[in-house]
Amino acid sequence: MDQQVTTGISTHRWKMVGSLLIRRLLVAIPVTLGLTAVVFALASIAPFNPLASYLGSSYAHTSTQLREQLNTELGFDRSWVDVWTHWIWHALQGDLGTSIIAARPVTQVLAERIPLTVLLTTSGLLMAIALALVLSLAAAKYQHGIIDRLTLVIAHLAQSIPVFVAALIAIGLIALPLGWPTGGIAAAGMTPTSGSVMTHLLLPSSVLALSLLPWLLLNLRSSLFEALDSDSVLAAQGRGASNILIREALPQALLPFITVIGSRIGELITGALIVETIFAWPGIASAVIASAIAGDFALLAAVTASSALAVFAGNALADAAYLIADPRVSHA
Repeated sequence: MDQQVTTGISTHRWKMVGSLLIRRLLVAIPVTLGLTAVVFALASIAPFNPLASYLGSSYAHTSTQLREQLNTELGFDRSWVDVWTHWIWHALQGDLGTSIIAARPVTQVLAERIPLTVLLTTSGLLMAIALALVLSLAAAKYQHGIIDRLTLVIAHLAQSIPVFVAALIAIGLIALPLGWPTGGIAAAGMTPTSGSVMTHLLLPSSVLALSLLPWLLLNLRSSLFEALDSDSVLAAQGRGASNILIREALPQALLPFITVIGSRIGELITGALIVETIFAWPGIASAVIASAIAGDFALLAAVTASSALAVFAGNALADAAYLIADPRVSHA
């Protein structure tokens, strides 16, 4: 009988997860399409000449007739609505177009750059989560003591420093004195290896983790304090249970922590773009900047759509994990 009830609850919970993901998908698709439309509209009125960016130094020596011909061939003379609808139609068929600045299919450009951005964001997020766990557990163990106050100082200090300032400080105070790499994924003229990528990844991922740490740390610290005062934890203490902080309080505190992680995905991607730019990390950041300047509609829209979908996916997965982890939600 108990097994049947447990199975029923589990099945109901998975149905809730499936329903949640479907609802989020129904929201994500039109919003992402709308964002790509905004990108095309803004790029069309940007004070840049896409043909000049495409031709480079030869633009000044190109005749007016040839310029008009190239504008027509490359689609620079078409309205943004026409260009956008054409791109959407082909994108839905798996064709994201050709990047003007890279002279290659957009899918190839994304295939090269997105894995490096994912590596940076994942390592930065995991580092921030690990630091938040260690510091918040220490703060909860020594509530209102020196360690707890030091944890608050670290959180508020990290919160007050913009990510680009933290990156510049890290370069000036850590990388240059110690001779650490400050850009790229390999030394100049060298072929990237897994070792060189990991070495060059350390500093930018640390800066990205620092930018995410305050929100994660303050939330988990507060949740741990609340969990330690909850009836279930107090009851466990009354029974003489050991290791209350880890076995009783932490599982309760991790539930809202999961939601906070999902809500910071947008900030994670934004911070990664800034960090990539400062550390010359060859992810999607440089592609965003170059495509915006050059009027590379296809690449700019593809990057925007990928970033938006990543934010929606992160939030949806975090909420799904919450539903799976918390049995009480299945009865709501």
